[in-house]
Amino acid sequence: MALLVIANTVNIAADLAAMGEVLRLVIGGWAMLYALAFGVACLLAEIAVPYHSYAGYLKFLTWTLFAYVVTAFLVHVPWGEVLRSTLLPSISLNRDLLLMVVAIFGTTISPYLFFWQASQEAEESRLSLRARYRVRANARQNAFRHIAVDTWIGMLASNLIAFFIIVTTAATLGAHGVTKIDTAAQAAEALRPIAGELTFALFAAGIIGTGLLAVPVLAGSAAYAVAESFRFSGSLELPASRAIGFYAIVGAATLGGAGLAATKIDPIAMLFWAAVLNGVVSVPIMAAMMLTVSGKMRDKLALPRWLYWLGWVATALMALAVGAYAVVSLMP
Repeated sequence: MALLVIANTVNIAADLAAMGEVLRLVIGGWAMLYALAFGVACLLAEIAVPYHSYAGYLKFLTWTLFAYVVTAFLVHVPWGEVLRSTLLPSISLNRDLLLMVVAIFGTTISPYLFFWQASQEAEESRLSLRARYRVRANARQNAFRHIAVDTWIGMLASNLIAFFIIVTTAATLGAHGVTKIDTAAQAAEALRPIAGELTFALFAAGIIGTGLLAVPVLAGSAAYAVAESFRFSGSLELPASRAIGFYAIVGAATLGGAGLAATKIDPIAMLFWAAVLNGVVSVPIMAAMMLTVSGKMRDKLALPRWLYWLGWVATALMALAVGAYAVVSLMP
């Protein structure tokens, strides 16, 4: 739980720092001040607004990420080479390459996901959204089918966007010799072929929109994990007066992240190392999760055998990536 809280707090700091930096690109001013303001605004929204309402509006801002998909078809992309490298990547024990693999794994299978999705599914099952399942004989089967469809769509969409971000950035920045992004301004330039003078505004909309959506998720998942460990009630749907301990953890994670974001650490570097930290922390959490579902819970959950073994394969691959990087880093 301590590792999860630390990873989420650093991740919150990285998101807030990036949000402050991109707002500075659009309107000028001080990025650190904007990061602190975003942190306070997120905390107030988490406390005052039920999460399902809060998230509903922000989801529309994430549509700006599809600009990367459009851009990929407006610039020259050697699709044959892209497909070949995607399906048959070149693997080496290069320190930087292994570090990047750990970071990508950390953004795909992040520790907070295990606690966040489980807690949200449990909450939704108590809300009217799932009430119709209670009167059916095959209620559990239908509920899990709904969860499966929701998860598959979410994972496919997010990975598709990530794929096009990689392709678009390589075709625009990489093709011109930019192989290391140090600032948000450099990252935004990948969208210039489609956005022109509105490049920074479009990039800012995507970063700020996903950031405002991610900060409560990160803070909330840390609070869910700690609350369940110490057996006190908590929910982002409850008013603060009925879940004081829960919201204390939410506030500590959010404000701690805001304070860290106000330092002089570069937001792009902070985002990258937050991803690496997530990749490292995921290993023990994934192992604990698989051990849990391998015991008495396996019969109750009725997991398909392929999914059970896929979970162990994913855990092994994550551990292998982290272990390989650790070994290479220790070598002269």
